[in-house]
Amino acid sequence: MGATAAALTISGITVEMAAAAVAATVHCSLTINGDLHDLDLEPRVTLLDLLRERLYLTGTKKGCDHGQCGACTVLINGTRVNSCLALAVTQDGNQITTIEGLAANGNLHPMQAAFIERDGFQCGFCTSGQICSAVAMLDEWKRGMPSAVTTHGAAADFSDAEIRERMAGNICRCGAYPNIVAAVRDVHQGSGAQ
Repeated sequence: MGATAAALTISGITVEMAAAAVAATVHCSLTINGDLHDLDLEPRVTLLDLLRERLYLTGTKKGCDHGQCGACTVLINGTRVNSCLALAVTQDGNQITTIEGLAANGNLHPMQAAFIERDGFQCGFCTSGQICSAVAMLDEWKRGMPSAVTTHGAAADFSDAEIRERMAGNICRCGAYPNIVAAVRDVHQGSGAQ
């Protein structure tokens, strides 16, 4: 085998094989913020990259790209998910809500309004993920899902420790945590999870 052919083969995969794999697409249908999208996607595209780079929904942020910071949190069928770890094609048929989809009829979602009222952000980079996570977290609480700090065998108290534990997957590098906790508490005490 010549030097050129050897250079074009890595672990038995030829350049032609790699090019064919890249060109392969999978059809899927996703409902994003209430709008149906019929898409042909490469299987390796993350939901985060689909949202930001193809659908131009840039409210969802790419922070660490490893599922550690929560800046990319979206709601999939009401459950919070780090979109940087979810392959877009695996979401076929699912309902996806981003920060752009939380507001209704020109009105902010109560959690969005509470974050503004309580200054639950500074630079704003993590805010969309924090808000989406908080919305889903309140729904988890409402359904009785325990956390690592939930007191078992007694009526659960929606304490600051409970809020912090449930929001632990979302990092705020500016340190706006006290205001984030206050915003979540306001929505819980006011209108509850929406």
